[in-house]
Formats: sequence, structure tokens, C-alpha cells
Amino acid sequence: MGDVAVGARSEQGGPEEEPVGAAGATERADGAEQAGKPGKAKKKAGQQRPFWKELPLLIVVALVLALLIKTFLVQAFSIPSDSMQNTLQRGDRVLVDKLTPWFGAEPERGEVIVFHDPGTWLRDEPTPEPNLVQKALSFVGLMPSANEKDLIKRVIGVAGDTVECKGTGPLKVNGKPLQEPYVFPGNTPCSLGTEGQFKVTVPKDRLWVMGDHRQNSADSRYHQDEPGNGFVPVGNVVGRAIVVAWPIDRWSTLPVPDTFDQKGIDKAAATAPTAVAFVGAVPLVLLRRRVAVRRAERRG
Repeated sequence: MGDVAVGARSEQGGPEEEPVGAAGATERADGAEQAGKPGKAKKKAGQQRPFWKELPLLIVVALVLALLIKTFLVQAFSIPSDSMQNTLQRGDRVLVDKLTPWFGAEPERGEVIVFHDPGTWLRDEPTPEPNLVQKALSFVGLMPSANEKDLIKRVIGVAGDTVECKGTGPLKVNGKPLQEPYVFPGNTPCSLGTEGQFKVTVPKDRLWVMGDHRQNSADSRYHQDEPGNGFVPVGNVVGRAIVVAWPIDRWSTLPVPDTFDQKGIDKAAATAPTAVAFVGAVPLVLLRRRVAVRRAERRG
């Protein structure tokens, strides 16, 4: 459900060129005058190809550029629901960065991402059947794709994080409470009910995502009993939403909120190497102790 519109316009023209051989003609004219004979120089007017002949080529170039941009660089997506209010409104068009993941970058906490349905999240949503023209335009990114089931949410936890909700909040990541000004006014950071109360640890290559409209978002919380346990595979991520491009009066960037940069939120990740080192050191300590005991026995 993405669309990319790329316009192209080309005009031929530039400074007029002096006809080839003009200088030689002048010299011959001078010689002819000296000999008493009139000289004559021929001038060829430059011809420009009619625009209607160039139009098919321009259309092809525009479509190829649109396809390349959609595939590798940036794609526009339309917001279909209210689950990300007030950050995103229904009908907004956001531009999604698809280039960064090509260089191995993975989603980070606080980013707004577009991702393919992990398998069951949109199973009850009807999929309209597009006509041939719609299929062609969606293929090159000039209109939203009707047969792709994609979602947009905010990344709350990445691999190794512990995400927790008790009561109405605040939401905690690795024990650190989040200040979430982006949560929909009137909502609480955590929702009451079975799904809204949780404590999970994000597995490797997985993400925990939630909508900003907490009481109106069927996000990771509501898929814990399904395959995948509510976690989104990193490989399903299309890209990060970086800007609201349409409508124009809602143009804005989508930065990572400061609350995800607070000190100590990476505590779990930072202590992991220490724990691994400790586990690896235990056998060495036991071996050293056994050698010391044997030496003592020999001396005795």
C-alpha cells in the first residue's frame, strides 16, 4: 500500500552552435573578393526533435526512476487506521526510508516503522481486488498497493530488552519508565486487561511494537497467544517512516523521542557481555583450584 510519484521533464536546447566550416567559408570569401569573385557561405539551421516524439521516452524514464526509488530508496505509505494517533492521522502519507536496511542497519527503539504482517495480525482484514491499471501503478509505486498487508507501529523493544506494563503505566523498558508525550491524549501508557498487562523479553532478531493510540491499537500486546508471540521479525521490516509528506499542512519529521536515549536503558545489553565472561571464567577458576590442590598434595 505504498505509492511513489516521480515527475520528469526534459527540454533540449542550449547555446546555438556555429555551423561546421563557417570559419573556412569566411576565409574563402575574403580570397574571392581579392580575386574579384563573390564568395558564398552556406548556413545549416539546427533541427530540434518534436516533443511528442520524446514523450514516450520521458514516460519510460520516469517509470523506471519511480520503480528504482520505490524498490531501493524511499516509498510512500498511506495510513489506514487511527492506531498511531496523534502522531499519524488516518489518510496521512508517510515517506519510508528503505535504503538504510540495505547497509545492515536494524530498527531502534522509538522509531516508527512499516512492516509486513507477521502472519495473523491482519487475517480478518478484507483485501480489495485491484484492477489492471491499479496493479500497474502500484507496481512502480505511483499508488498504494492493494494486495500487500503492511502495518505501521512504534518500536518499543529490541532484542534482549525487557518490556513491562503494570496497571496503567508507565511503560518500562529494562526497568526504565518511559516518558511518552506521543501517546494519544486521554490514553494511559498501559492498558488494563489481560493483554495490556505483560512482561516480556524480546528474542533475537525480533521487535516489540506498540501504537501511539494505546487504547485503539491491536499491536504486539494483542498477539501474544499467536504464532510469534506478538514479536515482529526484523526481516519483515520494510523501513523506517521518516516524514509525514501529505497533506502539506501536516508536514513533519518523525524523530526518535528523547525518552529512548535516557541513561541506563541499555543496561540489559551492557550486562550481557559481563555475564558471558563470568560464565566462561568459572571453569578456569575451578581448574586453577584443582591444580593448586594437587600441588599441595604432592608437597605433603
